[in-house]
Amino acid sequence: MAERVQQPPAKRLCCRPGGASGSGQGGPSRTHSPESLLDIAARRVAEKWPFQRVEERFERIPEPVQRRIVYWSFPRSEREICMYSSFNTGAEESAATAAEGSDETRLPFRRGIALLESGCVDNVLQVGFHLSGTVTEPATPSEPEVVCSVAISFDRCKITSVTCGCGNKDIFYCAHVVALSLYRVRRPEQVKLHLPISETLFQMNRDQLQKFVQYLITVHHTEVLPTAQKLADEILSQNSEINQVHGAPDPTAGASVDDENCWHLDEEQVQEQVKLFLSQGGYHGSGKQLNLLFSKVREMLKMRDSNGARMLTLITEQFMADPRLALWRQQGTTMTDKYRQLWDELGALWMCIVLNPHCKAEQKAAWLRQLKKWNGVDVCPWEDGNHGNELPNLTNALPQGAHDSGTRPHRTVFTRAIEACDLHWQDSHLQHIISDDLYTNYCYHDNTENSLFDSRGWPLWHEHVPTACARVDALRSHGYPREALRLAIAIVNTLRRQQQKQLELFRNHKKDLLHKGMTSITNLEGWVGHPLDPIGTLFSTLMETGRSDEESSQACIPPHLCVSDGLEKGESYLALAVETALMGLGQQRIMPDGLYAQEKVCRNEEHLIAKLQEVELDDSLIKIFRKQAVFLLEGGPYSGLGEIIYRESVPMHTFAKYLFTSLLPHDAELAYKIALRAMRLPVLESTAPSGDMSRPHHIVSVVPNRYPRWFTLSHIESQQCELASTMLTAAKGDARKLETVLESIQKNIHSSSHIFKLAQDAFKIATLMDSLPDITLLKVSLELGLQVMRMTLSTLNWRRREMVRWLVTCATEVGVYALDSIMQSWFTLFTPTEATSIVATTVMSNSTIVRLHLDCHQQENLANSARTLALQCAMKDPQNCALSALTLCEKDHIAFETAYQIVLDAATTGMSYTQLFTIARYMEHRGYPMRAYKLATLAMAHLNLSYNQDTHPAINDVLWACALSHSLGKNELAAIIPLVVKSVKCATVLSDILRRCTLTTPGMVALHSRRNSGKLMSLDKAPLRQLLDATIGAYINTTHSRLTHISPRHYSEFIEFLSKARETFLMAHDGHIQFTQFIDNLKQIYKGKKKLMMLVRERFG
Repeated sequence: MAERVQQPPAKRLCCRPGGASGSGQGGPSRTHSPESLLDIAARRVAEKWPFQRVEERFERIPEPVQRRIVYWSFPRSEREICMYSSFNTGAEESAATAAEGSDETRLPFRRGIALLESGCVDNVLQVGFHLSGTVTEPATPSEPEVVCSVAISFDRCKITSVTCGCGNKDIFYCAHVVALSLYRVRRPEQVKLHLPISETLFQMNRDQLQKFVQYLITVHHTEVLPTAQKLADEILSQNSEINQVHGAPDPTAGASVDDENCWHLDEEQVQEQVKLFLSQGGYHGSGKQLNLLFSKVREMLKMRDSNGARMLTLITEQFMADPRLALWRQQGTTMTDKYRQLWDELGALWMCIVLNPHCKAEQKAAWLRQLKKWNGVDVCPWEDGNHGNELPNLTNALPQGAHDSGTRPHRTVFTRAIEACDLHWQDSHLQHIISDDLYTNYCYHDNTENSLFDSRGWPLWHEHVPTACARVDALRSHGYPREALRLAIAIVNTLRRQQQKQLELFRNHKKDLLHKGMTSITNLEGWVGHPLDPIGTLFSTLMETGRSDEESSQACIPPHLCVSDGLEKGESYLALAVETALMGLGQQRIMPDGLYAQEKVCRNEEHLIAKLQEVELDDSLIKIFRKQAVFLLEGGPYSGLGEIIYRESVPMHTFAKYLFTSLLPHDAELAYKIALRAMRLPVLESTAPSGDMSRPHHIVSVVPNRYPRWFTLSHIESQQCELASTMLTAAKGDARKLETVLESIQKNIHSSSHIFKLAQDAFKIATLMDSLPDITLLKVSLELGLQVMRMTLSTLNWRRREMVRWLVTCATEVGVYALDSIMQSWFTLFTPTEATSIVATTVMSNSTIVRLHLDCHQQENLANSARTLALQCAMKDPQNCALSALTLCEKDHIAFETAYQIVLDAATTGMSYTQLFTIARYMEHRGYPMRAYKLATLAMAHLNLSYNQDTHPAINDVLWACALSHSLGKNELAAIIPLVVKSVKCATVLSDILRRCTLTTPGMVALHSRRNSGKLMSLDKAPLRQLLDATIGAYINTTHSRLTHISPRHYSEFIEFLSKARETFLMAHDGHIQFTQFIDNLKQIYKGKKKLMMLVRERFG
């Protein structure tokens, strides 16, 4: 609140005779004598009447009466002072004196108490309806002592204005205002109390008045002298405005009849703070601060403070002025989730305000006008969080006339509040429900759908459930908890009766509905995830009463468990709250449109379940769980766990998991029935029912067979997986239940990653270190793993290798027969590469043999299966599996030969030179040089190196192949050189091969030896003559190719290239002549490149 140093102007003019003169102390006696009639009357007048009305009603008011009215006009409760000076709620603040943490000690209310109790309040004076004083802030190591002057005006037990010299700017009262206010509340007898200053002035004669004014001017001449002179001039002027008015203003005389009686709220600071929080975009805790402001509005409403609606109006105006709204609309982006939730709370608060059961018609009309104005703004957020951007293709994809979203006006966050303005509280049945604990009718026998009482005579309330619950929320919010509770009980009893009738109805038509295989959605709106949160409202209302009852019973006060409260005999509010939550969570409801609405469904469901988990279950609650579980299973279209459900109903996985864990210790069979029924996810099933078209109120998907517009599908599938995992854990050791759960998983879960997670979970549970492995659960784990392999065999999955390795590990734990089985059926589970490089390799590893404790015979059988698999894979995919097959078959001659033959058969068509060179090197390494040579020649046939590929990765393979041929003998070298000449056009590579071949004798020693003892091969004879000619030809062709596009920066590199070419030319007996002719040709052909040719002449003549 901006606390201004200037005093506020007087509210009204005073000019009447007063009481007798004198001043004295005000305040009641601290004795225990009965309160006087004067005090009783004065207190009632001070609470309800503006002082002007008192003056107008009575010609003369005795001074003692005035004193008591003035005395009782100051607030007596610290609760409101606390509310206006801290975010924290609760009247208990006043009793707390000790600091409970650094944050709390900084709250103005806490600091104000500390200042008061440390004696920092002084010079307290009450003049009429005005309180003043000084509050001293003690010195700190960093700040000097500060004395703040504080002034407070009040009227009818409310503080109407405050000023403080501290200059603090905030929504709430500063600590100094708190300290002075609490001083007056706690120590009224220590406050000097005077009548309004106008009364004192009236008692003075002319001389006294002149002396009073002159002394006042003298004491404060620097501040008031200009104003005093101005007023004197105006008073002396006959025609001045001041002389046209009877009387004069008095800032201490209290409120006029026309003044609104409300606590001081600095509107400017509220607007500035909200604007600041919004500008921070959710950072720096701004979202939390805005939520605290909303809580403050609720606190004001609960205390029936008119500033609640006033403050919410200010907040809403700033929200509507947020520039991001227009930006998001323009850019087509959605607002953040946290910001969206703030708008939801804003709409809910307006719903509470317009449903105030005691608001005046003109006030509601004003709110309606304001709400319609906001509602009509183009950027006003929609209720479902959608601005048409979350479904970009749906509208265009629909046939003409398939939907009416284009013509139907969008519901905004204010639409429900606008609609609620038409609701009223005048219904006599409703009035009886909320006002009378004993409102029953045991003679009422109307058993129709809309009967006013149930068979027990307890009242029912038939209204759209979210609307009815909004009434409950409004009653709670406006400080009518008992009335809210009575209405909540009537609503819940109505839901329970409706549930029973639905069960009977379905049982009577069950055969017909199941025969048709159809279902329907009977609830147009789901209660969980609804913008008005009806189930959450009922649950909170009943739980609050339940907790207070527990506290009452502990204090030896009988809890409210009587039949007249609308409860069964012995039933508690806690039990009713739990049953209400179970009914809401189990309701079959359609998944709403839009990302935000769907996320809200999940979020509200999880929030409600979290609240339920805080409740300790006893026998009475378990009885309720059993009752609701039976209805869920047998409730047909009214239950989310009915036998057949609508294709796009909200799944029950999260709720069923909670029911399963709650019921398991008490009724395992029922728990499994619930969980297994909930496992389904029909929105992903192509054969799911598409809806009952026979009745108009049934909701049917506009495009029944399209892929669902479920933005939260991944979260839903993860919840389905969690439910399955919970069942697997619980079923450990029970083969029958494990088999049932496995079947459910295989039938209902469609995501390979989730099935893989379940397989891993089952494996971990089955192989816990503190017990022997559970072989049944291990088999379930393996079966799930096999399903994952089949699902991901033909699709890309980045975790595929991890999945394959895990499956082999799992099969190893199950036993040797499992490993043999997956190898026998490998083609349905693995790619050839996976089967050889991972499966067969792991199976034949020493670690697997040791883990399985195999004897020699078992080892051989397993190895044979692995080798058979390897050969099959090599046949199917020789390019990727041949080398692995050769490796796996090394210890079996026949298998090895078979694998080698597969390589030879595939070499001419299906294998690349890289693969063939790799296998050839492997053959040389294993001691098969001739086979390596054979494969190398086959590889050379696939190779093609152009003139400029002097860094090609295959060069090393070519050099290796030539070295291998050279080491085997002249015939092998003679056979491979024509292949080299045909495949390699790169001059530098050919010259390297040529040089190496001339260093040693073929077949005698390794190519890399520097010494030789045999006869070297002649360059004038085959096969080296052919290689030499090819090399010279390659240099000539490469030279011409390079000169075609050469640039000056490559000239020096080109000269070096020619130098290497000359070395090769000179290896021929007439090489010098050939090179000279070659250079001359270059000079002639490229004479235009003068600089380059000059360099050539300088180097080569």
